[in-house]
Amino acid sequence: MRNFDFSPLYRSTVGFDHLSSLLDAANRTDSNQPSYPPYNIELLEKDRYQITMAVAGFAEEELDIQTEKQMLSVTGKKQADSTERNYLHQGIAARNFERRFQLADHVEVTGARLASGLLHIELVKTIPEAMKPKKISIGGEKAELIDVDRKNAA
Repeated sequence: MRNFDFSPLYRSTVGFDHLSSLLDAANRTDSNQPSYPPYNIELLEKDRYQITMAVAGFAEEELDIQTEKQMLSVTGKKQADSTERNYLHQGIAARNFERRFQLADHVEVTGARLASGLLHIELVKTIPEAMKPKKISIGGEKAELIDVDRKNAA
C-alpha cells in the first residue's frame, strides 16, 4: 500500500480545505472500501455521467438511493428468504451492502432505473449562472460613474 503525505499542499494553499480533506479521505478509505457490488462510472457526454452497479437478485424495494452533502449513498437490504434451500454451491452474493460516492460541486442525481440486474444512476453537472464564464465587451468611450440620486432629481 502506498501512503501519500499531503502536508506540503496545506502549507501553500488557502481556502482549499474541502479538496485536502477529500484527498485524505480517498487515501484512507480506498483500501477499506468493499468490492461488492461491482460498479462502472461512465462519462456519457460533457457534464453527464452514469453509475452502473451490478445488483443481481435485488428488487427495487430492496434498494435505497440517497444524496446528502455531496455524498451519494446506495444501500441494498436483502429481504430474508424463508424458503429452505439445500445449496450444493452458493456463488451468488445476496448480502446487504452500502456503497458511497463523493459527488463534485453542482453534480445532481437526475434519475435511476433497474434493468437486467443493473442499477443505472444518472448524474448531471449543472453550473449556476453566476459561475458560468461571461464575455466582457470593451467599449470605445471612457466609462463614467453615474450618480443615480442626482439623475432622478433632475
